[in-house]
Amino acid sequence: MRCPYCNHEESKVIDSRESKNGMTIRRRRECLSCEKRFTTYEKIDEIPYMIVKKDGRRQRFESQKIMAGLLRACEKRPIPLAKLEEIVEEIETSLQERPEKEINADEIGQFVMDKLKMLDKVAYVRFASVYRDFKDVLEFKKELEKLLKET
Repeated sequence: MRCPYCNHEESKVIDSRESKNGMTIRRRRECLSCEKRFTTYEKIDEIPYMIVKKDGRRQRFESQKIMAGLLRACEKRPIPLAKLEEIVEEIETSLQERPEKEINADEIGQFVMDKLKMLDKVAYVRFASVYRDFKDVLEFKKELEKLLKET
């Protein structure tokens, strides 16, 4: 495994753990050259899941895109990275349990919003504003009022 810090090709595994769903192995590694530590993930390569976008296009499911969206929504919020990884893992698990290999982007977006709403209200509003494509401040205000009524 190539070190992300110095590009050295040899490392040793310090710790290995299986994910909760048993589909991923997380490995902590240490570079034999610079001695810095990094994490790698191993996954079983399966038939790709396809996301059906709002306009009907189909795109390969990429968990990194969901993680990128979560990271943007949770920027400068007191949310541990492990929680975000958990959300992504739950989405992947639910996809793997489905008999169909396609899922609507709306289902994934709603799942993420539901999880963020329980985790952090500010992150939820940030994600919802992009996901639902708020056009103006009034849409923001409506979403905030709805959120305040639920609390």
